[in-house]
Amino acid sequence: MTDYQSTTAPSTFAGTGPGRLPVVGGAGTAAAATSPNRPSVIQLVFREKGALYAAYIPSFVDGGLFVPTTREYGLGDDIYLLLSLPDDAQRYPVAGKIAWITPSNASGGRTQGVGVKFPNDEKTRLLRVKIEQILGTALSSSKPTQTL
Repeated sequence: MTDYQSTTAPSTFAGTGPGRLPVVGGAGTAAAATSPNRPSVIQLVFREKGALYAAYIPSFVDGGLFVPTTREYGLGDDIYLLLSLPDDAQRYPVAGKIAWITPSNASGGRTQGVGVKFPNDEKTRLLRVKIEQILGTALSSSKPTQTL
């Protein structure tokens, strides 16, 4: 059973256990490939706090998430995320931007994917607060993540 998944496309697993995330695709990927101005849409479902911890990027001023994907992105590309958090039935839309890229075959066995920076708006600020409340003291952990 995975603790983090995409609900719009098949996943292949990069491994098992805490901090290991599946590679995800998203709805709109084919359309985005033919229309460079249209952002891709990826649904992320976090079932457990450990997976959210592994993906959350507190070092971004407005927060962000690591998204495992094999799709090619450039820095600054737009991406639309639909997030589901642990023990929360609500889906949270986020119109983010690609702020870093982890290529395939990255050192340290890092999962291929992108770092998505949250926008600076009130709705997303509230989402960041909610994520940080869920993570609680785990935010100060030295446990490795998929992020910076």
